[in-house]
Amino acid sequence: MRTSFTTAFAILALGYSTSAAPTSGPKRGITIPLSKRSNGTSLAKDGVIVPGALAAFTKRVQQKYARGNAAYKKNTGKALFSNLEKPLARRQNEALTDESGELWAGTITIGTPAQSFLVDFDTGSADIWVPNSSCNSGGCSGHNSYNPSASSTSTAKSGDFSIQYGDGSTSSGPIYTDKITVAGLTATKQYFSAVTSESESFSSDPSDGLVGLAFSSISQIGQPTIIESLYSSGAISEPTFGFKLTSSGAELYIGGTDESLYTGDITYSPLTSQSYWLTTGSATVDGSSAYSGGMIIDSGTTLVVGPTDSVASFWGAVDGASACDSSVCGGDGYYTFSCSNPPSIAFEFNGPSFAMSSSSLSIGTTDSSGSTCVGSIMATSSVPDDAWIVGDAFMTNVYNVFDEANSQVGFANLA
Repeated sequence: MRTSFTTAFAILALGYSTSAAPTSGPKRGITIPLSKRSNGTSLAKDGVIVPGALAAFTKRVQQKYARGNAAYKKNTGKALFSNLEKPLARRQNEALTDESGELWAGTITIGTPAQSFLVDFDTGSADIWVPNSSCNSGGCSGHNSYNPSASSTSTAKSGDFSIQYGDGSTSSGPIYTDKITVAGLTATKQYFSAVTSESESFSSDPSDGLVGLAFSSISQIGQPTIIESLYSSGAISEPTFGFKLTSSGAELYIGGTDESLYTGDITYSPLTSQSYWLTTGSATVDGSSAYSGGMIIDSGTTLVVGPTDSVASFWGAVDGASACDSSVCGGDGYYTFSCSNPPSIAFEFNGPSFAMSSSSLSIGTTDSSGSTCVGSIMATSSVPDDAWIVGDAFMTNVYNVFDEANSQVGFANLA
């Protein structure tokens, strides 16, 4: 199967100190089966939206990107997104929270002997964290936890992993290095945190922790990601990974792409920043452009989220669409359309267009009558400058490729 490179960037210098176990023979990609996990706070129940969950989703996205912006500034000395410098309202619960009610999870092991964890794989963050065995907060209940004393390869490092909110409040945990294995690939001195507090809301999540797959420039620990670690030591031949995010047969492929999962060429789009997976693209309504600009490809965000004005303009191009009243949708920024007459939506990157199915365009209906759908493209004022966060609502429609060496993202039609 051919791969078309519409843009080529210089190879990144990924000479990091973190090491991975040596490999022999051909360095082939590794498949990690994924499953979609819900923590019981899904955005819809029995096909009908849950207003409180929609409101909470908006706040989580705002805080996630404010934290990433703060980490980038700490690591580089400059702000990534100027509009995220302003403080966010303080959350009622300051402990580490799950970023979404539904995420894509797979298994990793940490330590010697191996301690197993079910983790979410998130291209919108860059750190690894799991619960600490010393965690006594309610959110840790029922989850696998990391016991550093039980691992002969564990090393405590200086500093803390810190989740910092816009008002300065934090949640933190100690930092360690240890052997982390993903589908047979092992990084022997991988940095991560074992957090000592989690909110009560996390207790219902089936996943134990998270593996961030964005660039290390937004790492709050300030160390290489596991992809960077595996590549710099030669465990994988290229710092590339691919996602298929579907209800059945979902997988993460590390070290290349799984050609059995897509058809035709991969269309690549260059990154504008090595922080998030930020590129440029456009969205069309019934074949006409309704948005053009920055797009952050984020597997850890359920919906597509954009600035208020551009999302309003997008929905203005949809026949019969209207803003959803906050009393119905739990807050501002959501839009409704007729379930019986959904628009034809597509995303374009470097020319080719990829359709968004009508089912992925709808979060659910406003009530049990099933006549009015709530769109999965929503607006908020506190998102990165002039960019859409393109999450699972689009990503489930395509095969997604993240190519760190050539600084690009790619998309192909599913097989």
